[in-house]
Amino acid sequence: MTEQHPWTRYVALGDSFTEGIGDPEPGSPGGFRGWADRVAEVLAQQTGDFAYANLAIRGRLLQQIIDEQIEPALELRPDLITISAGGNDIIRPGTDPDNIAERLEKAVERLSSGGATVVLFNGPDIGTTPVLGRHRGKVAIYNENLRGIAKRHDAVVADMWPLRELRDPRMWAPDRLHFSPIGHHTIARMVLSTLNVENDLAPYAPEPLPASTWRHARVEDLGWAREHLVPWVLRRIRHQSSGDNVTAKRPVWPEQG
Repeated sequence: MTEQHPWTRYVALGDSFTEGIGDPEPGSPGGFRGWADRVAEVLAQQTGDFAYANLAIRGRLLQQIIDEQIEPALELRPDLITISAGGNDIIRPGTDPDNIAERLEKAVERLSSGGATVVLFNGPDIGTTPVLGRHRGKVAIYNENLRGIAKRHDAVVADMWPLRELRDPRMWAPDRLHFSPIGHHTIARMVLSTLNVENDLAPYAPEPLPASTWRHARVEDLGWAREHLVPWVLRRIRHQSSGDNVTAKRPVWPEQG
């Protein structure tokens, strides 16, 4: 018999990762599903009284998440909180992972004040990932800081770094910045395992990747740069965000909205 987990009110905080970008689902609020929705679906199956809110918005920097999401989350009085924040800061030139971690710790201290279980996400090993790979060292430093934060505040770490499955390019969306549906599914399995929640989400069993010629890869890279990289760079130059004018997809408990 499956042991029931102890949580009844779950709130997810963060940016595009937690919003579910890369995992399109027309039937979901906001048009995306993502790992957090998948985790909530499993948790809801194991209790008759479960509520889920997701305050994450794509493009948000750490300070925006702190300013816009923490107090609304606490007003919901959750007993489970996940927060993934700082990733958009890390990939910006000149940012200091130690400083980002210091600001995250204050957020975690506040989130822990109500007695909720707080789950933090470290960054995946992006050493072999296009675009993001050059930030691997900063991610590693941030991850070590995050482990210390979790220890000091009795938080839980959802450990992305050892997920070697994420090195498979099929785990990534076409923009090479966000996870694909398979990637979100794999991360949801990891989160549930971290929480010691039994589930029937099947592990990813990939077929071998087909051989690709240099010419084919070059054509794909050029297409990706035109469709995804150039718009991303232009937004940075113009100080725009993909989350401008976007609101949280699940800002309150279902019975409140």
